[in-house]
Amino acid sequence: MSMMMKMGMKKKRTKGYHLRWTLRLFGVALATWIGCAGVVVVSIGMDRNAGWAGEHSESAVERKEKIPAEQGGFADIAQAVTPAVVNITATIDIYDPRGGGPPKPFGDFGGRNGPPDIPKRQRGSGSGVIISSDGYIVTNNHVVAESRDLLVTLPDSREFPAKVIGADPETDLAVIKIQADGLPVIPWGNSSSLAVGQYVLAIGNPFGLNSTVTLGIVSALDRGGMGLARFEDFIQTDAAINPGNSGGALVNTQGELVGINTAIVSQSGGYQGVGFAVPSSLAKPVLGELIKKGRIVRGYLGLGVQEMTSELAPWFGLKGSDGALVTDVVPGGPADKAEIHRGVVILQYQGKTVKDGRMLLEEVTGATIGQQVELSIVENGKERKVRAIIREQPPIPQSRRTRSTSLEHPLAGVEVADIDESAIQEYGLNPLSKGAVVSFLEEGCTAELAGIMEGDVIVELNKHPVQSVKDYSFWYQKLKKENVVLVVLIRASRHLYVLVKSS
Repeated sequence: MSMMMKMGMKKKRTKGYHLRWTLRLFGVALATWIGCAGVVVVSIGMDRNAGWAGEHSESAVERKEKIPAEQGGFADIAQAVTPAVVNITATIDIYDPRGGGPPKPFGDFGGRNGPPDIPKRQRGSGSGVIISSDGYIVTNNHVVAESRDLLVTLPDSREFPAKVIGADPETDLAVIKIQADGLPVIPWGNSSSLAVGQYVLAIGNPFGLNSTVTLGIVSALDRGGMGLARFEDFIQTDAAINPGNSGGALVNTQGELVGINTAIVSQSGGYQGVGFAVPSSLAKPVLGELIKKGRIVRGYLGLGVQEMTSELAPWFGLKGSDGALVTDVVPGGPADKAEIHRGVVILQYQGKTVKDGRMLLEEVTGATIGQQVELSIVENGKERKVRAIIREQPPIPQSRRTRSTSLEHPLAGVEVADIDESAIQEYGLNPLSKGAVVSFLEEGCTAELAGIMEGDVIVELNKHPVQSVKDYSFWYQKLKKENVVLVVLIRASRHLYVLVKSS
């Protein structure tokens, strides 16, 4: 199959029929752009809380016991839990991209100055779950992020202004508070006891339809790598979840809260049988700390990692796939001071075998601030031990991602461009970045299937540096007889190693 590579130029993108992952899509709602009415899709997420024992309000389990058994089905559970699932309306300011945006610290490129921007007001709605009788409510961070006003509407139509108590973008959870007492609550359940095939109910406010209940099963557990949040351990369900459900409840057949509905996978933007919820085992400790401190304190080594695979292992002098491959090291951070570099593989942490990057992340973030830890690493085929001091994790900036599509020579179907002002603005790149930005991918090409996306910046091919399209073109030709190419790229300010095989 012939392949075209147009270096340095942007080719008209063919939109085609790609599988599009509509993740974090759950909250939609009716919003107005000063003078015009419209419907805007907004992401909304999941949330959780630490258990509040000793509440005096009536719980879902107590309400369930009062419902006549002859109703049968899941009516008793639905009637018990729906009073504790609320609608959240968030008002945010939107800036017209044609008119600029919020004030820019360095002005526009080229010194252009335009008229001051007037923000448009937009409202989005999602769901939330009451977790204490005195008004604490859990929802997704993306439901309330950047909101200027929050309004909570209870199923009995009462309305309350709300304030954000704390938010954690890394789990996409948030806690908000309303001034009320004697509210109904849903008791926490143990998500760790769930099994694939068990019935669950999803409760929320899809498309503004309050107190909607849908039934499904647990389709899978421990889903990660979805790109929704840094810490992922999702419950997958086929219970219908739609825009507006984000932040709503996922309950078991005992009427207990086992998850916070968060995202869907969809080609249409609506329900297609694949939804995700944050499990209670992850949410409860996060919510408890948010309520207590207003923020989450996590351990930090100042490095980014990805999983080692059996295919990557030989490139780093390893025989097995255990370990975490270091993709980034923060200058001046604990890992940098311990002389850990990009390309190092961490095999052990405090004497424990590191099975994958997720395990290492959990160990480090749960460590005590100031603790000295020992790591066993492999660099250039040689193993050694290093010591590092755990520091408190600073806020992690969020950045944009885009996706596209391609075919033949491992990198056939990939088009790249130099990083110029246009690419910087379109892909949100660092102006100091060096490399070749992926400007187009043919649908179905091996690079896309390996995980490369439009907007990624390629900085190495088979360990050869790439600082421009010229470098990329040179090494592309040199590697045309290779069956596999190790690509190092930058995405969302982090390095990533990707193996691309020829078709």
